[in-house]
Amino acid sequence: MTSYRPAGYTILGYGRMVADRVRTDAYAEALRRAVRPGCTVLDIGTGPGIFALLACQAGAGHVYAVDPNPSIRLAQELALANGFADRITFLQDLSTNVTLPQRADVIVQDLHGLLPLFQRYIPTLMDARERHLAPGGVLIPRRETLWLAPVEAPQVYRQYAGPWDESPYGLDWGPAREVGLNAIGKAQVQPEQLVAPPQPWATLDYLTIASPDVVGDVQFAVQRPAVVHGLAAWFDAELVDGVGFSAAPGRPETIYGHTFFPWRQPTAVEPGDLIVATVQATLGGHDYLWTWSVRVLDQRRRVKTCYEHSTFFADHGNYELTGGSS
Repeated sequence: MTSYRPAGYTILGYGRMVADRVRTDAYAEALRRAVRPGCTVLDIGTGPGIFALLACQAGAGHVYAVDPNPSIRLAQELALANGFADRITFLQDLSTNVTLPQRADVIVQDLHGLLPLFQRYIPTLMDARERHLAPGGVLIPRRETLWLAPVEAPQVYRQYAGPWDESPYGLDWGPAREVGLNAIGKAQVQPEQLVAPPQPWATLDYLTIASPDVVGDVQFAVQRPAVVHGLAAWFDAELVDGVGFSAAPGRPETIYGHTFFPWRQPTAVEPGDLIVATVQATLGGHDYLWTWSVRVLDQRRRVKTCYEHSTFFADHGNYELTGGSS
């Protein structure tokens, strides 16, 4: 669970995380496989302490549970209720500010928003890997792959453009539409909404990753006549060898859902068309700037249309139109 919670994150939100069996069962199994009797575990962003408790169940000798948020007090109560209080040290701080008395054999965290590229997750993980992980230690998750696909999603798109396209009160809402279509947010898409097979956009190997910034080029061969409204993104998580989960369309729904990157206009495509996309995530300060550009090429590879987007235009001036995390 993340050390960077949106303000006002509630017990109901934490409850939804614990109740997400796809996610939590996978983390529980990863801890059972990674934790050895008597080993030391670091739980970054412990929230109400679910991973710390599971680590104790798996046989950890001691767990350091770190989170700057007041929810850590609930974690202390839960540790006491479950008989693990003497095996968990709670630290109400950012892990980047903490120095442990010993390195951890296992580091576990779920610092995601809708995607792993969320706030300062990657720098936090790189710091933990360098300062807190024992030689040969285990990171959970170990690797995550981000996927993209063009989607036909009129109901999702309507949330971005509909209020302004309907031109209420006879006013020109163009500037508001432009801002909205440079925002990204949470969606839930189904496999039948995909217009082309998904393609991997980036792989985050946490044992070696050296930069929080990611850029990737992806091409999609259109499979059917459709109207494309944007790109959907999701991730697959490899927690340890043989244990992971996927947030892909058609898989059991998770708290993460899918991230929707709208296009400036809904665009008709035909089989044989090619969609070329470049998506970039650049960490600036406390959160990411996202840019996405797309070109649609016909069967003769002539440009049918192209769009450029950036969350800079949605965030500029403190607009709060981007989707929140689950």
